[in-house]
Amino acid sequence: MSRLPFYIIVAMLMVVGIAMSIHRHIEFEVPWTPGEQRQVWDIEAQVTFDGNGEPARVNMALPSSQPGFRIVTEHTASPGYGLSFEEKGGARRAVWSSRSAEGDQRLYYSSQLLVTNDANKTMSTPPSPPVQDIVWQRPYDTAAQQVIDQAWARSADAFTFAQQLLGEFTDDQQGENARLLLTQFDRVPLLVRLLNQAGVSAREVSVLMLESGRRRQSLTPWVQVFDGDKQALFNPATGEQGRPDNLLVWEGAGDAVLEVEGGSNSHISFSMLVRNQSASAAVRTQQAKDSDTLLNFSIHSLPLEEQALFQTILLIPIGALVVVLLRVLVGLKTSGTFMPVLIALAFIQTSLLTGLIGFLLVVAVGLVIRSYLSHLNLLLVARVTAVIITVIAIISIFTVAAYRFGLNAGLTITFFPMIILSWTIERMSILWEEEGPKEVLIQGGGSLLTAVVAYMAMNNPWIRHITFNFLGVQLILMACILLLGSYTGYRLLELRRFKPVTED
Repeated sequence: MSRLPFYIIVAMLMVVGIAMSIHRHIEFEVPWTPGEQRQVWDIEAQVTFDGNGEPARVNMALPSSQPGFRIVTEHTASPGYGLSFEEKGGARRAVWSSRSAEGDQRLYYSSQLLVTNDANKTMSTPPSPPVQDIVWQRPYDTAAQQVIDQAWARSADAFTFAQQLLGEFTDDQQGENARLLLTQFDRVPLLVRLLNQAGVSAREVSVLMLESGRRRQSLTPWVQVFDGDKQALFNPATGEQGRPDNLLVWEGAGDAVLEVEGGSNSHISFSMLVRNQSASAAVRTQQAKDSDTLLNFSIHSLPLEEQALFQTILLIPIGALVVVLLRVLVGLKTSGTFMPVLIALAFIQTSLLTGLIGFLLVVAVGLVIRSYLSHLNLLLVARVTAVIITVIAIISIFTVAAYRFGLNAGLTITFFPMIILSWTIERMSILWEEEGPKEVLIQGGGSLLTAVVAYMAMNNPWIRHITFNFLGVQLILMACILLLGSYTGYRLLELRRFKPVTED
């Protein structure tokens, strides 16, 4: 029978598992290693104005996730105000409203922004085609045209034209035409107007320069220039092109940052602080927000109680893989197929040394009591039930004794799977009667060794991180186990036994 379909299934599981893991790492910023640190910016915007004693409406621009930054959380503090959010054309705004606002008014908006590495992503949509037939009063029309002509002659595309044009208005290179225009117009609106007249799509954006520990900072206007699908930011003060790493575009649609109705003397200021945080913790909230995405197979979207449960459940395939490796390739004998995996889970809860001592004590005492039960000629169900009750009694006695002697580590012995221990005792007792104590030691020792190796693999911080955060790993493990299941060669422990055959 052809095994081609089998290998196709294995390859598909492997490819899908790897693709899912890479997608989560790139798209959702989930780190490959535990303990990785990420920068998180805490930014607070404070809006102040004087209420006139009449209905007030405050409309403030909000930042969006953008190249280099991803919004993790948002909070507002506005006692006595209603709050709603608006989104149009990718621009987000918060709207506070109150039936009556009088005197000093303060509204707060805070957000956490995760620093990311997606600097090449598109920042915003381009504006509508620029209006070129702009009307100027004399003599500003002549000055504007001359500035445009000079910059156009020294440029090759929209970006170099913008760079040359902005260079005409820097403080150390201003010509007569530039100085004349600046006497009538503000710098950034003037630059946008000149660019649009030349047929270059551009608009004014409000940016916040992030510096940790700064208070009462204000937004700075920059110029955003578009050339087809490409876009670039320009510093109007220096004429330099580029987006610094600490630049956050707060308002990128060319609209007003703050609009207040029913008040006067409005002002907005910003405070900011940067801190390092675990990468897993930094993106946990984002995982929950993106839980409706089809490709976001994330345990983080579940309640915390279920997350804690799955953190342990997802380690079981790792232990199963260890059992398959040691039984199929090495040739170790174990008492029960996957009993070592459950014992390894108990070791994770108790610690390795405490778990080994507790396991040996319970099994040893259980075997002694089981040997007495064998003389009573009980039915199987009754005998196993008696062993289960015996195991519970043994664990209870050991736990109380450990507590009385001040051995707190002994209290964790209750994490052992009692049913599995009972069946282990039953199997070892039957094996002792049929095969002798040597076979019991071989299978018991193999089970303990397998459990210890599985514990070391399952308790590894890197493995725990990978299995919990990347569900595609489960498909990779499935593919590996299927491949191991098709192995028909010699086991390592059989090589010595078959050595004379190979020599002949």
